[in-house]
Amino acid sequence: MTGDLHCHTRLSDSSMGIDDLIVLAQKKGLEAIAIADRDCQAGTVRGKIIGERKGVTVIPGVELSAYDSKREAYADILCYFAESPDRLEGLCHRNIDLRKRASQIMTLKVARKYPITPELVTKCASGSTAVFEQHIMHALMECGIADSIYGDIYTELFSPESPDNVLTVAKFPEPADILAAIHEAGGIAVLAHPGSRNSFELLDELIPLGLDGVEVWHPGNTAEQQESLIKLAKEHGLLTIGGTEFKGMYSDRALCVGDILTPEAGVKALLSYKSKMKKKKAAQK
Repeated sequence: MTGDLHCHTRLSDSSMGIDDLIVLAQKKGLEAIAIADRDCQAGTVRGKIIGERKGVTVIPGVELSAYDSKREAYADILCYFAESPDRLEGLCHRNIDLRKRASQIMTLKVARKYPITPELVTKCASGSTAVFEQHIMHALMECGIADSIYGDIYTELFSPESPDNVLTVAKFPEPADILAAIHEAGGIAVLAHPGSRNSFELLDELIPLGLDGVEVWHPGNTAEQQESLIKLAKEHGLLTIGGTEFKGMYSDRALCVGDILTPEAGVKALLSYKSKMKKKKAAQK
């Protein structure tokens, strides 16, 4: 069994709903996907039910936002198969509130530059737990100001290098704290797309803290980075995960669900990881 183990839905920063995502996965002939919305677990139960109807295995997940204060950079940690997902709900809600506050400030800044309203942005974000950059760009497209989600205006507003950016930092919990929370909930912790976040130093720091895996196959990781990550994973016994981070038309490139997959060995290792770790702990007693 192969699978696209990193998919988002309209509950966070994707344009596509759960139902349509699973139907698309079925049409693509996928055996498995993981729904891993940002700071939101609401889609996992519905996803599993619909997946069973459509013949697609839906693995429960969530992508938790972190802020690495040491490097003043965001990081993302994927959680799979949390045994007590309710223990992560408080963390998810706090992250959503932090994102909402930052998004409100960014929206007001954009509204001073361009003739859009916060109400229109909120309308474009309908169904999502928070407002993301893509929703602000969607509002600009609705007004005919931008002709795409990503382009010159996006770079102007949301690139750190732009002197006119409206970026507002949301200081999410530290990566180590997110890692601990995942393990307290009985979940499997995987550092997401280190290439796109340039979080390789962070990866080295999280491994001794018990990180379970790393996302190797991802559009934000170069071929060279993938090779390096595979080697590192072998050295430290880490799971190797892959996926598109599918976001529908909110993706930053043309990418369909299943275009990037976790190989069969990787999916099998993820599915059997907990039982393997339990046996290992029992043998050490």
